[in-house]
Amino acid sequence: MAQQHGENLKQAMDTLRAHKLRSFLTVFGVVLGVSVIMLVAALITGFDQQVQESIKQYGADTAFISRFDQGPHGGGRRPKEERERKPLTLEDGQAIRELCPAVKDLTVFVIWWEQPHSVRTKDGEVTAIDFRGVQPNFGTVYANAATLDGRFISEGDDLHREKVVMLGENAAPVLFPNVSPVGKDVMIDGSAFRVIGVVEKPKGMFGQDDEDRRVLIPYNTFRKIYPGAYENSIRMQAYPNMLDQAVDQATEVLRRRRNVPYDGKNSFSIQTSQQIVEQFHSILGMVALATIVISGIGLLIGGVGVMNIMLVSVTERTREIGIRKAIGAKSGDITWQFLLEAMALTGVGGVLALILVNGLVLLVRVSLKWPGSVPVWAAATGIVVSVCVGLVFGVWPAMKAAKLDPVEALRYE
Repeated sequence: MAQQHGENLKQAMDTLRAHKLRSFLTVFGVVLGVSVIMLVAALITGFDQQVQESIKQYGADTAFISRFDQGPHGGGRRPKEERERKPLTLEDGQAIRELCPAVKDLTVFVIWWEQPHSVRTKDGEVTAIDFRGVQPNFGTVYANAATLDGRFISEGDDLHREKVVMLGENAAPVLFPNVSPVGKDVMIDGSAFRVIGVVEKPKGMFGQDDEDRRVLIPYNTFRKIYPGAYENSIRMQAYPNMLDQAVDQATEVLRRRRNVPYDGKNSFSIQTSQQIVEQFHSILGMVALATIVISGIGLLIGGVGVMNIMLVSVTERTREIGIRKAIGAKSGDITWQFLLEAMALTGVGGVLALILVNGLVLLVRVSLKWPGSVPVWAAATGIVVSVCVGLVFGVWPAMKAAKLDPVEALRYE
């Protein structure tokens, strides 16, 4: 049996080699459908690694507190209820620190998003900066604020409202090409600041948005220069394995301080790293569903094309089928010959898709320094699916060939 299948497979491959162009055009839909599966799987895997790495940069057992709900919100303006919420305050952070036993540390930072900010020197300028007023413990609560050069903002800097600044790793070389910026002056929105350090760029960033444009000054300095700034955010760090308790305690404190009714909705949001991952995975689930639909259409088109070309092949080779039956070939042999030919045809399409997608992924990895790759399960699934398409859509042509009467087949011209 195995020898017969081997001979049938050899005949099938000979047929494909004899009609290269027709075979390629036939499996184009299969190549498209399988490529979509593999490519999206590679992108999802890469993005998942990227998100997991980014989450680690925020620090273990941490949660972010904001007056706005976090996560996707459909773009455009936020709902009126969110926009009318009271801003968080420095006192809110202090209350959480004092009244929540599960909270190990907490930092408050302030931004002023109503005004665009920029930082410049005589050698360069950086616009659209991530400009924040931060407390001295910002660098310990946020694991993605490690000091690359110089020092971090100190208690004394914040207490005395010193005009000192830390620059993001990508902003520093633009402002001070080829020299260390520490000890030099920059202008932020027209005010002079002395650079005391450089913040290391977080890992897990890629693409056009991978530039670290952070510009950090002491919290009290920010409030002095921008007295109208009111948008405070809080990041808290819980003791190990106590994040859920810390979130519950902080929620209770904030609901009480913000006079939220017993059965009322929170007028703030607390988001943990795990919740960010869960939101991301829910988005990936929708992407995967869309991928199945798109690839299914491509595979259906490819399968119909394979069936049509195999029916044409049966018609063209009617006399050959009659000769094989006349010399003793059974209907099962004829069936397997055409089934294997259809499976080989679509299987080659799967291999072509694998080569094509790996080339695209390699190009993305080199150009964007991205860690994605085609998962083994996706490559195996793509090949198996492509072969199965040939099996399913090759059944009718194979059965039609097997049912041919040898006498009538030999008379066919």
